[in-house]
Amino acid sequence: MEENKQNQDIDFMKEKVKERPLSRKKLIRRTIITASMAVIFGLIACITFLVLEPVFANLLYPEEEPQQVELKEEDIDEEMLPADMILEEETEEETPTTVTQTVVEKVELELSDYQRLYRIMYALVQDISKSMVTVTGVVTDMDWFDNTYENEGQAAGLIVAQNGKELLILTNWKVVDGADSVEVTFSDQAVHTAQMKGHDEDTGLAIVSVLLNELSESTKKAAKTATLGSSNSSVLASPVIAMGRPLGTSTSVVYGMVTSADTYENLADHNVKVLTTDMTGSTNGTGILINLSGQVVGILKPDSKSGKDSTKLLSAYGITDLRRLIEKLSNGQEIAHMGIRGTDVPADVTESKGVPRGAYVTGIEMDSPAMEAGIQSGDVLVRIGTTEISSFGEYQDVMMNLAPDTAITVTVMRQGVGEYREMTMDVILSR
Repeated sequence: MEENKQNQDIDFMKEKVKERPLSRKKLIRRTIITASMAVIFGLIACITFLVLEPVFANLLYPEEEPQQVELKEEDIDEEMLPADMILEEETEEETPTTVTQTVVEKVELELSDYQRLYRIMYALVQDISKSMVTVTGVVTDMDWFDNTYENEGQAAGLIVAQNGKELLILTNWKVVDGADSVEVTFSDQAVHTAQMKGHDEDTGLAIVSVLLNELSESTKKAAKTATLGSSNSSVLASPVIAMGRPLGTSTSVVYGMVTSADTYENLADHNVKVLTTDMTGSTNGTGILINLSGQVVGILKPDSKSGKDSTKLLSAYGITDLRRLIEKLSNGQEIAHMGIRGTDVPADVTESKGVPRGAYVTGIEMDSPAMEAGIQSGDVLVRIGTTEISSFGEYQDVMMNLAPDTAITVTVMRQGVGEYREMTMDVILSR
């Protein structure tokens, strides 16, 4: 009996406990829950990566800020005047006067001499053309049948600087204004997308940029930053070359000379020297004027009033008066506007008529900050904040250092009964 009882105990100990079989519904539900949790975890990880990746990337590999652009101006080599053509300097000691006679041999130029001269000038054009690009503004539109088509406008562009991150190109604002996309074609025919950097509606100029890391090594070598010259009085009667699109077509070239360099165009808040030439070009022409040293002395003046293409004598804005404007646009800074047109007060007028020295206001732009503040034609602007203004040129320099939406105090002298009275006005500058 006892033996049978022990055998039963052993048999009892050998029994296996079996788990209850998992139902199909529970298996499917667990699978769905596990898959859902995996998807949710993946989404959270993806979102976290997208949010934090730029932060960690900037910490581990900080991106260099673009360098500030400072445009340098090269002086034009001064031509030797007849008075300077002296072989020897005079000494204090009197020396016996020696009369010498110089026989100048008559030189006759052949056609080959002219050909050689133009070949030399064209070689200069080919070198400067590395600084020229074609800027294309593409606008997408719909026709009557809802079919999409593209309109393209083209203008010449000038490579004015590079800030270590971007190549900066000066071009015509009319071509890129309202464009859905902007493309730049370099001298090696490489085409790249450009971004707007800044513009000035008064001069009709704009700066677009192309990322350097998107350019091939061959295009980087082909692209050359232009050398800016001077548009002072020494350019008068000097030979110049118009290049870019002066005839309205790509890579057109015109040779001529500067016929006038003493007129200014009165724009809002700045006056710009206008260089006129004896060269005939297109009213839709764009490009630059260069001297025979390969320096840019002018930017062909946009003709915004012309409706259709015609011919005209080419004129250009002097590069000296545009340098600060181009520099500011290249740095992505907006141009501040007060909205006055003006000129200097001549010294003789100050003495004879008692007009104060300063920036004489000749006109006010409609709906401008100057009009809203109460500035009038005939006022003489003598102070901005605590900075004294003695000429319209000084007014321009101060405005170039200000930003839009800045509140300033302007002091003007206004003519009253028998004398000028000082008045102060608060102005908020606009874009």
